[in-house]
Amino acid sequence: MGSSEPVVRFDGLGEAEAARRLREEGPNELPSAKKHSVLQTVLAVLSEPMLLLLLGCAVIYLVLADIQEALILLGSALLIIGITFVQERRTERALEALRDLSSPRALVIRDGIRKRIAGRDVVRGDVVVLAEGDRVPADGGVLECASLQVDESLLTGESVAVSKAEWDRSTALLRPGGENHPFVYSGTLVTKGRAIVEVLATGERTEIGKIGTHLKAIEQESTKLQGEIRRIVRVMAVAGLVLCLAVTVVFALSRGNWLGGLLSGLSLAMAMVPEEFPVVLTIFLALGAWRMTQKRVLTRRMPVLETLGATTVLCVDKTGTLTENRMVVRELRLANNERYIVGEPASHLGGDLRMLAECAILASPRDPFDPMEIAIHSLGGEHFEKESYPGAEWTLEKEYPLDPSLLAVTNIWKTDVTGDGRVVAVKGALEAVAELCGAQGAELERLHAIAAEMASEGLRVLAVARGSHSAEAPESPRMLSFDFVGFVGLYDPPKASAAAALAECYSAGVRVVMITGDYPATATAIGKQIGMHDAESVITGSELDAMSDETLSTRIGTTSVFARVMPEQKLKIVRALKARGEVVAMTGDGVNDAPALRAANVGIAMGGRGTDVAREASSLVLLDDDFASIVEAIRNGRRIFDNLKKAIAYIFAIHVPTAGMTLLPLLFGMPVGLFPVHIIFLELIIDPACTIAFEAEPEEDDVMKRKPRPPKARLFSRRMISLSLLQGAVSVILVFGIYAYVLSQGRGELEARSLAFATVVFSNLCLILTNRSWSAPISKLFKRKNKALAGVIGGTLVLLALVLYVPFLQRLFHFHTLHPDDLIFCVGAGFVSILWFELLKVFHRVNPEV
Repeated sequence: MGSSEPVVRFDGLGEAEAARRLREEGPNELPSAKKHSVLQTVLAVLSEPMLLLLLGCAVIYLVLADIQEALILLGSALLIIGITFVQERRTERALEALRDLSSPRALVIRDGIRKRIAGRDVVRGDVVVLAEGDRVPADGGVLECASLQVDESLLTGESVAVSKAEWDRSTALLRPGGENHPFVYSGTLVTKGRAIVEVLATGERTEIGKIGTHLKAIEQESTKLQGEIRRIVRVMAVAGLVLCLAVTVVFALSRGNWLGGLLSGLSLAMAMVPEEFPVVLTIFLALGAWRMTQKRVLTRRMPVLETLGATTVLCVDKTGTLTENRMVVRELRLANNERYIVGEPASHLGGDLRMLAECAILASPRDPFDPMEIAIHSLGGEHFEKESYPGAEWTLEKEYPLDPSLLAVTNIWKTDVTGDGRVVAVKGALEAVAELCGAQGAELERLHAIAAEMASEGLRVLAVARGSHSAEAPESPRMLSFDFVGFVGLYDPPKASAAAALAECYSAGVRVVMITGDYPATATAIGKQIGMHDAESVITGSELDAMSDETLSTRIGTTSVFARVMPEQKLKIVRALKARGEVVAMTGDGVNDAPALRAANVGIAMGGRGTDVAREASSLVLLDDDFASIVEAIRNGRRIFDNLKKAIAYIFAIHVPTAGMTLLPLLFGMPVGLFPVHIIFLELIIDPACTIAFEAEPEEDDVMKRKPRPPKARLFSRRMISLSLLQGAVSVILVFGIYAYVLSQGRGELEARSLAFATVVFSNLCLILTNRSWSAPISKLFKRKNKALAGVIGGTLVLLALVLYVPFLQRLFHFHTLHPDDLIFCVGAGFVSILWFELLKVFHRVNPEV
């Protein structure tokens, strides 16, 4: 590699040819998940049983020329479609915004003119100009370069930038990794130098694109909750339809009205089919996803929110997840073991230590981009070296970049203070610097011992030496003489929030496993600093390859750190954990993380520095790349599942009086108790609102102090279903008793229906209140603030007043005006229906998990 800037002598493609290739080969971007069209979204919602029943009832009302009833039912269907549609589109827009932010722009040469274009418009054959800080837009061969170094960690997992050589135009495109390769790869970052590159592959033909295609072979699993919801809806839908047919036939034969019988049958089916379950699940997860977005976590697959709360193992990458992904100088150490610890008041930067810092800066670029070089410059400011030579003018006369045979950087500086003399500084691997200094035998062993001790503290160690020269710069730094000065120890510091977040994971029973491409000593040191359990328990990538599945299954249960790991090994680790029955969440940001992100139960990608491939493979995206956000997501997942159980229990309970008041009057030859419009009032006004109220319920005090729920734990436990149905049974006994009693007193069908319906509504509200907690009584629950619940209760009472006292709505609902004492009676009956359950809470803690 040369040491001067490349000479631009390439005309590049013509605009016409570039446009032709763009049309034929497609844009330089990765294929994203296929979007759902508006029609597809609507059709998916319309396939729900409840909506089919709603439309069936609407058709019957149209046949009966009851336009008002038909319009109410159709409006209810549109409400559900709207909720689903809005949330899906919101998520898609957020993802598109992320994609736009992360899409690089490219400086290309076309028709001999440099111009910046969108990264997606780069085509095969384009000549691209790269400089420090540029994101490589496509895979290509290096035509010319100057001191070019590229961070390829997104593809290889190796955190150290690699040097590049010039391409001979005959070597085929190689896989990434290693020093002095003549190729650069899409998505990687230029950390030093400049280059001119010919594009050889774009889009899914790049290394990033190839990994993306592998993801298609990994199927994403449905969550356990989704499976349970489907089963219970299927069973109850079949039962509801069977009863629907039976009621239709009985009603028609006994009363001679087939349309009325069909309407009654459909009403019973609507009352029985738990269509709220998928609706509730959608609303819970949609609102949960919205809440997560407020905390900078984007949800790509909403059903995984409840899975996140069941996570037992969290696999995290070290760099950028537990650490800040920036290098800082932690320690300076002389060959005599004298130390300067950055940030410690007792440490003093003076004398030889000051000279060590100065030499490290002199061996770095004047205006660095590489994080390590920036960290070294931060030791003494932009012109630290001038403090030793006040008023001096410094000129970089010669730079010897990294070379595969000598892993060190040497700079020769000329200054007017030293006359014709030059100041020479070198930094790099200990072996290279020791060779330049002629260190041998015991001295070399002593230097290696110091370097090993610093490395064991998680530091990346660079050796530094200084020399002088009076003649012209030689061809090789080996022709110069140096004196060894000391060591610079750099490290990527842990995030300030990492230790507290990790401790909260442990208190919640979530095991944390660090998976990194870094060295074992570095990973262990970081693990200890943040309080990771068993941080000394390490398996390296080479050891992992040599392990059988049985050995790995045994070791993986107690191993906290996997170091020097390659992409396919991350996938192996995730699969081994899942084979042990663990619920695995995996964080990552690079292309190398994508297969493991897809295979994990919950894949969590970094949104700020992550690749499109990682985000497409993930279930969640951390917009702020903060590890603490993962813990907040786990907390939210647990809260969602807790509150979902409460909502499910309520839905089971309220279906009993709804179905009972549809079926029992028919069995006893009484007037119809509830028409479809009444059921819609309950289902689409109170029930969805109550799901919002339950979703907004504050988390339980012990939500992050208990172990994850067992992977085999069911949402619909027998005890929960039994107690919920018993709640509903008590309610329907009271409601039907009131209905039958009023009819027996000759007060009329309208008044009986009004009293029964008001009692159902108040019983409904009481069921909401009692199911807010299965352990705390209502008196204590009033201390928990829930604005959504207050809105639900207030809104329900207003709507009830409207349908009871507005003449038009009275006629529509077939009601009669109720007196205040009637309403008090209905409120009392509603509270009596849950009194037994409140007493059960006081004398015996209810456990819905059994």
